Amino acid sequence: MSNLTIRVLVAVVAIPLIAAACYFGGPYFFLFTTALIVLSTNEFYSLAKAKSIDASGVLGITSAALLNAIVYSAGMGEAIDFLIAVLLIAMLSELSKKRTEGVSGAFVNIGTTFTGIIYIGLFASMLTAIRMRVGLEKVLTSDMQAGLFIISILATIWICDSAAYFAGMSFGKHKVSKFVSPNKSWEGAVAGFVFAIGTALAARFLVLPDLPIVVALGMGIIVGTFGQAGDFVESLFKRDAAAKDSSSIIPGHGGVLDRFDSLIFSAPLIYLLLKYFK
Repeated sequence: MSNLTIRVLVAVVAIPLIAAACYFGGPYFFLFTTALIVLSTNEFYSLAKAKSIDASGVLGITSAALLNAIVYSAGMGEAIDFLIAVLLIAMLSELSKKRTEGVSGAFVNIGTTFTGIIYIGLFASMLTAIRMRVGLEKVLTSDMQAGLFIISILATIWICDSAAYFAGMSFGKHKVSKFVSPNKSWEGAVAGFVFAIGTALAARFLVLPDLPIVVALGMGIIVGTFGQAGDFVESLFKRDAAAKDSSSIIPGHGGVLDRFDSLIFSAPLIYLLLKYFK
C-alpha cells in the first residue's frame, strides 16, 4: 500500500471524527484539543531530547493540558494567572535537579520547558476559547455556528496546505529556505495564500452568512500567512533535532504536531482577531 493511499485512508477516518467534535463542541471538542495538546507537547519535548536538552517534559505536558482545562472551565484570564505559577515552578524544578558538573544548560532547559507550554498549550487552548464563542459571540449567535466556524478554519488550513503542495510540485522554482524546508517554494506559498483567502470567503458565503466579511478575510489572511509560517517553525525545530517527522503516531502523516502545526500557530491570532473585532 502506497504512502499516499495510507494518507488518504487516515484522512477519510479522521476528518469526520474531528469535524463532529468541532460541530458538537462541549466535552467532545475539549477532548479533541486536550489530546492534540498532550500528544503535540510530548512530541515537542521528544525533539528537544534529541538535542540533549533536559527540559521538564512531565511538567510541560501536564501544565499544557491543565491550561486547556482552565480555559474550558474558567476562562483565559485564569489561564494566564496559571502560567505565572508554572513559570515559577519550572525555574524551581531546574534548581532542584541533581547536578554533577555545574549548572550548564539552565537557560535552555527552562526556556524549552516554557516554550512548549506556550507554543502548544496556550496557543491550542485559544482554539478551545474560540469554540466556546469567546469573541465569536459578537458576530455569531449560535453554538452551531461556532462549530461551523472551527470547521471552516480547519478546511481553510487543509486547502491552503494542499494548494501550496500541488502548486509547489508543479511550478515551484524559488525555494523559501533550503535549510528549514527545502521542498517548499514561494510559488507554493503564494498559491496557499490565495486559496486560504478564497476558502475562508467561500465558507462565509456558503455556511456562515452572519460572519462579517472582514472577519472571514482576516481568518484567510492569518491562515495563508501565519498558518504557513507555523509549518516552517515546526520544520525549524525538526531540522535542528535532525528529525524528519515529530513522531510516527499517524500512519502516513508523521506526528500530531506535523499535522496540526498550522492550526496551533493560527489559533492565537484568530482568537485576537475575534477578541478585538468591533
